[in-house]
Amino acid sequence: MRTCRITAVRQVEHRDLMALYENPITHACSIQEGDTFLSHEGQKPEGMCESAWMNLAPFVLTLAAGGSNIYDGWMRNPDSALISCNDGFRPMSFLIEALND
Repeated sequence: MRTCRITAVRQVEHRDLMALYENPITHACSIQEGDTFLSHEGQKPEGMCESAWMNLAPFVLTLAAGGSNIYDGWMRNPDSALISCNDGFRPMSFLIEALND
């Protein structure tokens, strides 16, 4: 299986939705833009948010197992995917890249 690099590339904050629907919290996410993780053999990397991993795992597993061209040409690099976590208030977008070990 190939190793996959997972990079946090952008977080968006929907402040209007936060004001309308979210209970005040002091700490929502420890991952910051630029953080990088390595998934070996499709396993969850240490420090990766469990909720984000649930969204990323199917794509990491596909790429790690040699799959590519997910969704028929959606990504310029066929050995990659751009996936967001499911936090509706402040989703983080992650770039997943299969590495040639």
